[in-house]
Amino acid sequence: MADVLISEFMDRGVAEGLISEFDTYWDPDLWGKRDELKSRIASAKAIVVRNGTLVDVDLLDAAPNLKVVARMGVGLDTIDVAACNARGIEVCPSIGANAVSVAEYVIASAMILLRGPTYFATLDVAAGAWDRPKFAGSTEIAGRVMGIVGFGSIGQVVGDKARGMGMEVIAYDAMMSDDHPAWADARRVDLDALVAEADVISLHCPKLPETIDLIDKRQFERMKPEAVLVNSARGGIVNEKDCAEALRSAQLAGAALDTLDVEPITAEVGAMFQGIENLILTPHVAGVTKESNRRIAEVAAQNVRRVLG
Repeated sequence: MADVLISEFMDRGVAEGLISEFDTYWDPDLWGKRDELKSRIASAKAIVVRNGTLVDVDLLDAAPNLKVVARMGVGLDTIDVAACNARGIEVCPSIGANAVSVAEYVIASAMILLRGPTYFATLDVAAGAWDRPKFAGSTEIAGRVMGIVGFGSIGQVVGDKARGMGMEVIAYDAMMSDDHPAWADARRVDLDALVAEADVISLHCPKLPETIDLIDKRQFERMKPEAVLVNSARGGIVNEKDCAEALRSAQLAGAALDTLDVEPITAEVGAMFQGIENLILTPHVAGVTKESNRRIAEVAAQNVRRVLG
């Protein structure tokens, strides 16, 4: 049985590097084969995962030799970190490795949403409609206020790119100290002030008990009607029913949701979004580009090498 398990998709070149150095088993679909995963992890000293593999007590009980969980990404909501710590298992996220990809997704989504219907004119134009008044009169991103909720490594890169586009940056982070050097690049505000002032609200906080439904009906009511929301953090931080209602009632001008409370989403759950204009839904891929895939894989592989020696 293998010493290293790779249970999800990984940059091939980096995976082959691990295979050449360690006794490694790689199956990109192993995360969904629970019984096989539990069997194979019995001998494993390391497992490399994304956010599909549930590393809970049940799996850890089947892994007496495990030394490290190398996470390709930063979210740890599918990993029981406390249980890993209790067993002396290192949990190693790939902090910062996909920050540029996420930040580009945020800025691109914000620009599209602020332009209102402009980028959604394709079917009309292709059908011979040339209704310039309908698709004009949108908003520039320059001079707008970017509000960042969660000002860690990704949030700071978003802020850098927003300033490069001529935006003012404000941020809220409940866990960052007042003397952190990052505040030199953003004005610190509380959450209520941020949602009321920002033209673009971008979420980059972890999913914790205290952040579930952080953005709900009460916060949507505080937002400017011309504001747009981008969630590339975790599903459940935004109350999606409240978001859909805010979009339908024009309380919110647009939203891009890359993460959803139910993943993979079902048609039944997705029905709440049917017919809503100025809405972008993507399947948790804001941080997934060719470049970021390789970077996060390299960080994960380095963590495996460090722990296993």
